[in-house]
Amino acid sequence: MSTQSTHFIHLNKDWNADPNAPASKLIVDGTDLILKFFINHFVFEEFNENDVGYIRFHNCTRYKFTQVNDEGWYMGQCRFSLLAPSWGEFYHVKGDFKEQEQNHPWTFLEKNEGDQNNYLFYFRDETFECSAKRYSFDLNSKNMLRNKEIEFD
Repeated sequence: MSTQSTHFIHLNKDWNADPNAPASKLIVDGTDLILKFFINHFVFEEFNENDVGYIRFHNCTRYKFTQVNDEGWYMGQCRFSLLAPSWGEFYHVKGDFKEQEQNHPWTFLEKNEGDQNNYLFYFRDETFECSAKRYSFDLNSKNMLRNKEIEFD
């Protein structure tokens, strides 16, 4: 049992996923993950309907999607329900990641070598989590793809 407290660093200050239908999709590119989703054009007026955001998680060791949605989060069904500042945001989770409270299996990409950052993104109908060295965000898929054979549909 960890004696560290859990801290959340809010990462998406000028953008967010569409609150109604983010249509998230995950692509594995070697040891990196690319998470694609529709941007929230309702709150962020600089975006248009159907604009897409991409987050690349560099040197990712593990990831998972869980079925914890907004209703489950507010009902306390997520291990961070009473800790995370708000639903629907993208966070870097520092300190106690509450591993002992997880009951959803991880998908592993590579052996954990060195320190990893834990990331958490609450979408409307699911929660995405991963452990990676770092992340980058972009609106252009061409900036995210190393392997030119990968295509997003």
